[in-house]
Amino acid sequence: MNHTYKVLKSDVELFAASLNQVRVYVVQPLSEELATVVDYGGAIERFSPESVKISGKYYM
Repeated sequence: MNHTYKVLKSDVELFAASLNQVRVYVVQPLSEELATVVDYGGAIERFSPESVKISGKYYM
């Protein structure tokens, strides 16, 4: 199975993902080339410029 991903950086991208109920992952960059999955997440429930709520958890 081939998986593609997009890093959501802007408020517009987060808003579009929340409207479309896209399943998102929470990742933490370890270096420029490497990242680790912090949580396999789910749909975005709420977001603001300071935080995002995914599956009942807030991320800064």
